Amino acid sequence: MKHLKFFVFLCILTFTVSCGQQKKYIQYKIKKGETITEIAKKLDMSARDLYRLNPDVNKKPKENTVIIIPNKKMKDLKNGTTKNENITEKDTNKNEHKKDENTVNTEVITDKEVKRSKLIEELEKKYKIHEVKKGDTFYSLTRFYDVSKEDLIALNPELSNGLKLQQIIKIKPLEEVFDEEDYLYEDKIKEDISIKAALMLPFRASELDTLTQTQIFGNSKLANIVTEFYMGAEIAIDSLRKQGINIQLDVFDTGANSTKIRNIVAEKDLDDNDVIIGPLYSEEATFLAGKVKTPIIFPFYSKKQSTFTSKRIVKTSPNKELFREKLLKYIKENFHDGNIILVGDGKATSNFNTNQIQRELATHDSINSITVITPQKGYIKRSKFTDVLKPNMKNLVVLTTDDNVIVASAINSLISLPEDVTVQVFTFDKVSAFNKIDNFKLAKIGFTYVSDEFVREDSFKSKNFYNKYLQKNGVLPSYYATRGFDVTYDVLIRLASGKSLKSTFDDGYSYRVESKFDYTSKMFKTSENKGLFIVKYNPDLTLTRVD
Repeated sequence: MKHLKFFVFLCILTFTVSCGQQKKYIQYKIKKGETITEIAKKLDMSARDLYRLNPDVNKKPKENTVIIIPNKKMKDLKNGTTKNENITEKDTNKNEHKKDENTVNTEVITDKEVKRSKLIEELEKKYKIHEVKKGDTFYSLTRFYDVSKEDLIALNPELSNGLKLQQIIKIKPLEEVFDEEDYLYEDKIKEDISIKAALMLPFRASELDTLTQTQIFGNSKLANIVTEFYMGAEIAIDSLRKQGINIQLDVFDTGANSTKIRNIVAEKDLDDNDVIIGPLYSEEATFLAGKVKTPIIFPFYSKKQSTFTSKRIVKTSPNKELFREKLLKYIKENFHDGNIILVGDGKATSNFNTNQIQRELATHDSINSITVITPQKGYIKRSKFTDVLKPNMKNLVVLTTDDNVIVASAINSLISLPEDVTVQVFTFDKVSAFNKIDNFKLAKIGFTYVSDEFVREDSFKSKNFYNKYLQKNGVLPSYYATRGFDVTYDVLIRLASGKSLKSTFDDGYSYRVESKFDYTSKMFKTSENKGLFIVKYNPDLTLTRVD
């Protein structure tokens, strides 16, 4: 892995600036001996929420450390009195006020702010709103909220003159907003919670200890996967410890085959753990499930995971049939009176998927035109599409094949259609065949696919993780590193609630850096993640999550 020459801006700085601009928060200077828990109690808030405002602050921060706190009264623990932290050295009439020595950059509430608060309350009854912060652009807002610039200007005519700092803008009418809050898992941390976890991965230390770093990582994909997953998990554990969770982690090297895991089971009391993350291989997970009573977190997708039956195992990656179901549900809910063309390759798997999709869509009242196309002599001619595609209406093309030649020939035909014929191309799994297609071609056809990963790179959550990983390891995280963070963080933060892991699955689904965890919770069956995204290519080559 190459070291980067330039570091990204600290996202925590951006977060602090935005808090100051909103005037809902002030900066507080830590006194000698003060802890985050004590400060949270004085603020009548949970330590967890205070850590969210200050993700890089330790449980016992150093004296004079400046943190962000809500702009409200604090109780003075020394004398039992109440001090108003919401003061400045001078008010708007230049009258002198006493300034508390532990706050800086604070503001008084003015009549203007009262009017502003009333305006916000009124707007929130009808619209999803946004306060413009430093760094916001039309580009970032349209990506974040999945709206067009034209839509924003239509709701906010004043935006034709550009964005202004602290401006309150309307994003969408509330009836168009799907409120996920009722379904999202709320991270909760039980006070003084302790978690004991085991991480089991095939580091193969005894086999590789005679090789150089170049020999190990240059020749072994497994070594890269395991190491990067572990480094991502480290960031997750460090972050959770800073939030006050006491985590004891035991790391086990499962080696290259199942012999080593058998020795680990024989020598260690693994049921002493609250959770086991790993092992990496399905055979080892099945073996381990028969030996322990502890939840086993299977970290990656495996074709063999469909054979899991143990209630101990938690599958973190969705089964492949769920991808097809997700796409079908999306098409049925969002497209009416469309012309649908299914493109297969004539092989058994493709035929099965094509038949399943055709059968499902045929039951939908508003979809009455479904055509199946298969290749001739290994590829699909342009004429096959022009014969069935209809001008001046929606044409949906669903590819059920992963054949490189067929995928390439189909897309090349679809990007050269007459101007009055438009198409949107879908597939339920973006396999390697699509990765070989030029992104400009995919963008031209509005390529839309189902994925178990989606990262909104401008979000605080992702920037915070990227920054921490970069600072610690000198490179940006790979997919495997991000996976290590997401899986580890999600499992441990759920256990930090003090509840059993499976019982938290009933409390909602969660989003981490690039994964969605939406688990089934059947008492005597394997728990599996159903969390999937539908992602679309935009004309500017960016990606938008559409569901």
